[in-house]
Amino acid sequence: MLRFFFVILVSLPYILYYIAKITYIEFHPERYSEEYRYKICQNATKAVKRNCFIHTETYGTENLPKEGGYVMFANHQGKYDALGIVFSHSKPCTVVIDKKRSHLPIASQFVSLMRGTRLDRENPREQVKGILKVIEEVKQGRRYIIFPEGGYYHNQNNVREFLPGSFKCAIKAKSPIVPVALIDSYKPFELNSLRPVTTQVHFLPPIYYEEYKDMSSRQIAELTREKIINVIEQVVVK
Repeated sequence: MLRFFFVILVSLPYILYYIAKITYIEFHPERYSEEYRYKICQNATKAVKRNCFIHTETYGTENLPKEGGYVMFANHQGKYDALGIVFSHSKPCTVVIDKKRSHLPIASQFVSLMRGTRLDRENPREQVKGILKVIEEVKQGRRYIIFPEGGYYHNQNNVREFLPGSFKCAIKAKSPIVPVALIDSYKPFELNSLRPVTTQVHFLPPIYYEEYKDMSSRQIAELTREKIINVIEQVVVK
């Protein structure tokens, strides 16, 4: 957590600048493209990485579908996870996030900037609306990040069970499922240190609809999780 508070202190001028800029954009949404919004997110991420001594290695970008929408399913380790993916993913993408968590300071502004989808877990009707929104947007070509563990639990490079329901969006949209393996992504904001850290983002080959259409959501969740675990086990020295 030391690094988390350090970055807020050191980056305060950047934070105030980006919050003001994002607020202005939200008042004039018709003037700014998704590409422009995403570039701001990437620039902010680069500032965080620089100020926090974080280096992120990216692998497998050649595996990403060249056209159309898709859903990336990543293991969840901590606060840096989405930032690492955004830094590594050149084309605009966005996130599905729990509504309560999305309204935390700073996070709220960036979820809005990325036009992310907030799911209200306490309101089934609103949750269904959010899921339908994601399905329609993926069909239209948007790219989403989902963390199917449902949260991070100080599990470091261990991967918890994936929630089968998380895959409904991709299944209903008949979109490619892109497994994303995050390695050492917990280190930036969980270790009580300011020493330089290196994280890894691995984009794995997509699982296309033709491959999973006859599988249950639980089987798809297990397959995706196995692919991610295989990569982590190959890289991480136990």
